[in-house]
Amino acid sequence: MYAVIKTGGKQYRVAEGQTLKVEKLEIEEGASVEFDTVMMLADGDQIQVGAPYVNGARVTATVKSQGRGTKVRIIKFRRRKHYFKRQGHRQSYTELRIDGIGGLGAPAVFAETSHQEG
Repeated sequence: MYAVIKTGGKQYRVAEGQTLKVEKLEIEEGASVEFDTVMMLADGDQIQVGAPYVNGARVTATVKSQGRGTKVRIIKFRRRKHYFKRQGHRQSYTELRIDGIGGLGAPAVFAETSHQEG
């Protein structure tokens, strides 16, 4: 079973027991966090797609650590113009362990549509 959640402006495919790094969340280490912005749930052949979110679906996770990623180096250079600039950036992240996916919501959005020919 897996789900697609949205956090920090990005979408992540998550499964139980998985560890992933997301954009920094202001939550202390060891605390539990719950995501209700579940965009899709899949359990074998049963797939539920939200519009935009699946009603009643929840993903719970535990914060393992807070940290900063590796440095990304930015260099701007213009030849023959006497211009050279260096900059660095380290993005903060929160490391999560997915504990559970549950609360199956309403049936798939497009499952009950009927087409009338006339």
